[in-house]
Formats: sequence, C-alpha cells, structure tokens
Amino acid sequence: MSSGKRRQPSLAQLRAFAAVAEHLHFRDAAAAIGMSQPALSGAVSALEETLGVTLLERTTRKVLLSPAGERLAVRAKAVLDEVGALLEEAEAVRAPFTGALRLGVIPTVAPYLLPTVLRLVHERYPQLDLQVHEEQTASLVDGLHSGRLDLLLLAVPLGVPGVTELPLFDEDFVLVTPLDHWLGGREGIPREALRELNLLLLDEGHCLRDQALDICREAGREDAPVTTTAAGLSTLVQLVAGGLGCTLLPRTAQRLETARSSQLLTGYFADPAPSRRIALAMRAGAARGAEYEELAAALREALRALPVRVLDAAVRPAAPPTPSAGPPGASA
Repeated sequence: MSSGKRRQPSLAQLRAFAAVAEHLHFRDAAAAIGMSQPALSGAVSALEETLGVTLLERTTRKVLLSPAGERLAVRAKAVLDEVGALLEEAEAVRAPFTGALRLGVIPTVAPYLLPTVLRLVHERYPQLDLQVHEEQTASLVDGLHSGRLDLLLLAVPLGVPGVTELPLFDEDFVLVTPLDHWLGGREGIPREALRELNLLLLDEGHCLRDQALDICREAGREDAPVTTTAAGLSTLVQLVAGGLGCTLLPRTAQRLETARSSQLLTGYFADPAPSRRIALAMRAGAARGAEYEELAAALREALRALPVRVLDAAVRPAAPPTPSAGPPGASA
C-alpha cells in the first residue's frame, strides 16, 4: 500500500496508547483517560493494525512496550502535545487576552516600562500568560518573523516589511554629566554642544547607540564619538559618574539610573529636544491583531504618568517626534 493511501491513526487511538505507555497497566491507563478497559484495549489493537507494528508485549501479569512501542510512544506524546497546543490557541482566539503572549523588549526599555506593563496586565488581563524576553532589536525582529515571539516593545521606526507598528509615545533624551561638567544641570542646551563632548555609548547592537550617533550627526558631528562603551545603561551612567565622559539617556531611564550615584547632573536640551519613539510591533495581519491594538490603547493611558508624550493611535509610525510642549520636568 502506498504512503498516500495509508490509513491514519485516530487521536483516540494515540491517546489510549500514550496512556498505556505511561502507566504500563490497562486498568490504570483506562481510568486515567476516562475510557473503559475493553475500549482502551480495542483502541490500542486498532492502532497496531493501522501502523502495522506491535506496540505492546502482553503477558498475564504485566504490560511491556515493544522496541517499536518505545520509539512510537515518544512520537504519540508529541502529537498529543501539539494537538493540545492547537486547542489552547483556538481557545485564546475565542477568548481574547487568555493563553500565552510572548513579548520581546529591548534592554533600554525593559527596566523602565515593564513595571507599568506588568501591572496593567495583572490588573486588566489576569488570564493572560505574559512571557517576557529581553533581547536586542535584531534578535527580537527575527523572533517575531519566525513566530518565536508574538509582540515587541521597542524603538521605531524599524522599516521592516511585514511588521506593523503601533506607536505608544515619544520621549526626549537628556544629557547626563559628571558634577563638574560645564553643561551639568543646564536647561536649553543646544544640540550643537554635542559636537565637542566626550560621549559614552552602548555597545554595538543596541538601537540606542545608533540613535545617539544619529543625533550627533544631526548636530553636525562628523566623527563617531566612541572611546568607551558599555553593555547596559547602568554601567554607562557609572562611567559618567567616574568622570569618563557624558552620555544620553531617554527620559524614562533618567530617574532610576541617575539615582544610583550622587556624582551626576542632568541637563535638558532646547526644544525640539532629540527624542525617540517607542511602539509595539506585531506581524502584519496577526491573528490577534485586534487584541494587540487594544493592549496598545490601554498602555498609552497607563504610560501617561511617565515623562513621555503619549501618541494618538492614528499617528503614523514614520512621523517625526513631536517637540516637547513643556518644561524639562513636565510629562504629557
């Protein structure tokens, strides 16, 4: 018989066999899956006939798996696990904000926004199993495309085909300096001041590094101000406190990171200050797209307490950041 015409085992047969393989006892296996013992035995026999192999060695005292049974028991369990996952996914579609949601977040956002995100999910979507993955942008986008991740929280625009961005807010950058720096604590700093600064940056791969370099180029700086780098913002700020230079911080990171040392001052740029845009990103046409848009709307409201400019849902992803509308300490 050709493989194209071969009979297919039923899920009931696979479930019966998997139960026997686990318990090695017909009565216990039947009780475990709520099936009568004769029906269970018949299902396993039918599976053996369908597959054309002997799965069990039956004696008067015990049940053993045959060599073929040992191999196929692993496959049967994998099939049943996948069917269970399919049913869970279908349940999630029928009941929004249930099941797993794998959220990818960049390192320069995670420590500062996750408390708000987690609190919102806990209070508003208690049945949602939120799983957080902190990775750099390139890895997150790969994960989104491959299906490893469902939703991203990161800086945009990405300019990646097949990805839909849901803008959340714009936030200004501030200049963090040592105590004795001439720009320390000043307001209205012109961007041109960046031309002469010893600016400390994050390592390669961080989008915040690329944003800082873009800001320097916009300010008229032609060289890349890279003498010392760090893997994270906390280390970067400690290097500033030690007098090695200055750095740019997003406003959402300012309070937490500058509180780590008394040797720092924060300066604020003149309007329009250099800024970045943060958004959720999903696969275009995602089955749970309506859920993600609702989550984005809820996040916009929850984030209004932070020093950011919350964006309307209709804002286009590639739109330029809006100039700051208030003094350095104000939030929108």
